Amino acid sequence: MRSAFGAGGGSSMDKVLIVEDEKVTRIGLTRILEKEGLLVIQAIDGRQAVELFKQESPAVVLLDIMMPVMGGMDTMKELKDIDPSVPVIMATAHGDILTAVETMKLGAYDFLVKPIEPGKLIISVRRALDKCLQDRELMRLQTSENASLERFVGKTPTMRRIAGQLKQVAATDFSVIIQGETGTGKTLLAKILHNISRRADKEFVKIDLGSMPETLIESELFGYEKGAFTGALQAQRGFFEAADNGTAFLDDLENVPPYVQSKLLSVLESREVCRLGSRKAIKFNIRFIAATNTDIQKNVREGKFREDLFFRMGEFIITLPPLRERTEDIPFFAQKFYELAAQELNVPIKAFKPEALDRLMRHPWPGNLRELKNVVRRAVLLSGGGDIGPDHVELLLARNEYVGEEGALLPLREAVSSVEKKLIRKALDSTKGNKARAAESLQIDVKTLRSKMSEHGID
Repeated sequence: MRSAFGAGGGSSMDKVLIVEDEKVTRIGLTRILEKEGLLVIQAIDGRQAVELFKQESPAVVLLDIMMPVMGGMDTMKELKDIDPSVPVIMATAHGDILTAVETMKLGAYDFLVKPIEPGKLIISVRRALDKCLQDRELMRLQTSENASLERFVGKTPTMRRIAGQLKQVAATDFSVIIQGETGTGKTLLAKILHNISRRADKEFVKIDLGSMPETLIESELFGYEKGAFTGALQAQRGFFEAADNGTAFLDDLENVPPYVQSKLLSVLESREVCRLGSRKAIKFNIRFIAATNTDIQKNVREGKFREDLFFRMGEFIITLPPLRERTEDIPFFAQKFYELAAQELNVPIKAFKPEALDRLMRHPWPGNLRELKNVVRRAVLLSGGGDIGPDHVELLLARNEYVGEEGALLPLREAVSSVEKKLIRKALDSTKGNKARAAESLQIDVKTLRSKMSEHGID
């Protein structure tokens, strides 16, 4: 048995502080709880209870109302000042029930009437422990959530709005569609959503529909039995079975062929799947997240994607804007990618010279964050571990303006558009925003310049 004067130890989540001035009662309550495997700390009055509470951080307090030195009401107020979330169970004699009810209004978790029945004591303490565990887990999730969002998403107004959406939907099991251009960070956002949800300790299974041959999508999603088709030499569970109790992330949702969309809708509605070659239904519990780099609603209007499947998958939609529409995010992500590259290349973490950062801010970033990461990574290598200057990024950016993600040349129209936008920005910069002089230097009229600026999204 642990006395009030014993040394600390053990997990705070199984500690109960009993505050009772009557020795026989205190020892009896302690024995009941110790038989339940709990660690019990004893205090003989309110003053001692407050000191032990500070030292031991118990998960639950069983507090007598009528005590010398400092009564139960005052003791509870002091304990709540230290930790407002701690559940306090008040113990009272029959004549003090009205007082006990009053303590409930002031924040007590429960009250028990003396002599306390062992069964009622155990039930009340167990419920209080569960509440404490839930409260602390929620606090942990919120802390890790905020740290994760700030670290990976950033603090700009646009991303704070998206972070708010993530927090809202993370507490639910809504199916989510994340839409945005290639390279905007949809997969990262899906992982963050999983990590701040209550399924964080379960599997996050990514299903890359864009790289999967259309003929294999059905068997990979739903699984198959041995002999279901030529080459099915043994049974294989599908992605949905693998993600049970966790999150299934369907990347490139628009690539689901029409004949699979109907079956996928049925699976989402019934929450059960039949492997190919089997009639046995396998139930699962999954949170669905999907990503698309196309306007999926346009696909719905054109009949390329089932409307009912869209509504089922898109219970909540998050849209990631391209990097060119949130240039204020560039310094944050550039420094983040610098730190990652410095660790990879084992070089000191330095900084961007203002001229280099300005050059990054003026680039249109057709490849979005993925392109920025690649440019910064190569610039860190070129810098040799020093500060990154404009010369380290200029050649890389010039090359990137005409080359797509896979290294192929951009289509002529896109490359011309990129050069046109660059020249307009340069003309406006050199004339400090004077449109008449900029138009003159470009040998076009002001009306054409305004039209081009609107076309390229230049303010």
